[in-house]
Amino acid sequence: MDSEPSWKQLKLPLERPYKDDHGNPIPVVEDITPDGQYIYETKENPSARLGADLRRIFVERGLDFFDKMTLDSLSSEVAQAESSNPEETPKAEQEEDDDDNESKMMTYEDLRGMREEIIGNLAVSLGEMTQAQQVLAALLATPSSESQTQYSTQSPQSSSQTQTQLMPQAQSAFPPPNTNFSATLVTKPAPITSVQAFNAQLTIGGKDEALRHAAGLFKMSAESMERTRLAGEKYWVDALKIRRSNWGLVPAPLPPGSATGKGADKTSKDFLISYGLEESPILFRRRAVGKLPSYTTASHDVIFPYRKKNRLRVSIVTKDETGTTHTATNSIPFDDETALDGALRSAQREVVEQEIFSILVQEAGSLPTASAKVSERFIVVDAAQGLELHIELADGVDASVEASRPVERSEMCDLIYHGFHLLLLRQHALLKEDRLSSSSSAPATPQNPVQVEKQLKNKYFILQPIIDILQYQVFLDTIRTEVMQIVHALRAAGIPTTLVMNIVGETGKELIKLLDARPNPTVGGEIIVRIFNRHTIRFNFVSPSTLVAHLSQSTLTVSSVPQLCQLLMDEVEQCILNRIRDLGKSLSQNMEGVWFIDLDHCVGRWEGCVLWVFLSFTMHLC
Repeated sequence: MDSEPSWKQLKLPLERPYKDDHGNPIPVVEDITPDGQYIYETKENPSARLGADLRRIFVERGLDFFDKMTLDSLSSEVAQAESSNPEETPKAEQEEDDDDNESKMMTYEDLRGMREEIIGNLAVSLGEMTQAQQVLAALLATPSSESQTQYSTQSPQSSSQTQTQLMPQAQSAFPPPNTNFSATLVTKPAPITSVQAFNAQLTIGGKDEALRHAAGLFKMSAESMERTRLAGEKYWVDALKIRRSNWGLVPAPLPPGSATGKGADKTSKDFLISYGLEESPILFRRRAVGKLPSYTTASHDVIFPYRKKNRLRVSIVTKDETGTTHTATNSIPFDDETALDGALRSAQREVVEQEIFSILVQEAGSLPTASAKVSERFIVVDAAQGLELHIELADGVDASVEASRPVERSEMCDLIYHGFHLLLLRQHALLKEDRLSSSSSAPATPQNPVQVEKQLKNKYFILQPIIDILQYQVFLDTIRTEVMQIVHALRAAGIPTTLVMNIVGETGKELIKLLDARPNPTVGGEIIVRIFNRHTIRFNFVSPSTLVAHLSQSTLTVSSVPQLCQLLMDEVEQCILNRIRDLGKSLSQNMEGVWFIDLDHCVGRWEGCVLWVFLSFTMHLC
């Protein structure tokens, strides 16, 4: 046995030793304190453990557990378990048989592989244990182990006896170490100069990059803070400009999800810009809302969430004597939207024009003196003979596109375009006045507010006054044509004739007062034809087509063009015959001549002579 090497003498027990060589139980070490004291596992008393288990049985199963567990109950439970799982036992037996068969069927190759694996693991374990033996022997051979052994004598008596018995045996079992432990100081050799320079450059470059990155972050944060500050200043400056321009500011609604219960903070943190008309319907007032951009949105002056950029275009289509169609349109005004006030004015124009078009659509179906064709965005009104009024709500109208349109511009279209705005304001003012007057006086019977509003709107039209103006224009053109034919004929005959035609007889103040009038506003004028600087023919006319002739004998209302032609011929004939009579009397005064007018001719008599004077008009005069 002594000739065998030390690693073959090592025995590895398969179980943990629980007794030493003298038969004393080895305590289980649970922990070692920093002072070197061992803390052992306390022995458990079997009677105490049994008492704890019985206590758990009574606590978990009840006090009558043993009364219930009889032999009959146990047999019934076993039978129930077997009946519920009849296949478990055969299956377990079959698995055991399969395991036995598999263990019996191991081949030589399997056994050889298992042997090689076990031998390799055992060789590794042998090397590890040999190394541990040498380390332990070296530790036991050092003087520090003796002091540790003396210090351990202060532990309890059982541990001291065990240690004193084990230490000599351990020192005798392990051979002396072959080498002694020694400390060696190893320093890393310094790199060459070029490598040191390169390493320094890498270090400086890395630090420089980190510093530049940090400086960039600080710079970006400072720029962001500066942009936020400038945006905040611009926000409140724009708000003061809007307020100074007398635009309406209303509180913004609370954001979605805000508390609305009792005691909640319902104050608005922002405001909206209301640029709609005060008396407009609620539908258009909701659209006429803008807001200033927040700090995070793009840089715009005002944000219009409901803006559609629809503009009102008015056109007049006429036909001349040759049948050629002429189209004239209005000039759409545009504001400078780069300015804050200009953007609000442009948005207000669009909303007002949308409201005007909606009212025109309602009125176009009930015009008393014209017919109309209405579509979603286009209205065609046959205002007069040979004249059509086209009203369009154009989409996406721009200043550059509108300036490049090759269309004839007309002052009448501009008058109609701006007249719609004035008539809308007039309607709003009169409706407000009627509403306030009706609310001040107690109503006799309650009425529906929607029906009352509809009845009031039917009293103040927007489209009908414009149709009256167009019909008035055509009416004046017809009268001017007939009167000018008579005037040109008289002047061609050498008769001195003057014509004074005043289409609109009202002054500027009177025209402004017409907008406050309850009935639809009407305008009028007069025509004065003076023949021989003494005879006068005067006509008064009122829009849309009322003509009154003021004659020396009576006042007549002219209702047709043939009647006007006949009236002009009769009056001109009467004036010329009177002039001939007067000239005849002055020439035959010494001859005691007699001159008089008999119906449609003039008769002159002197010294047995008789003269009849007749006047005739060709057909082209009328």
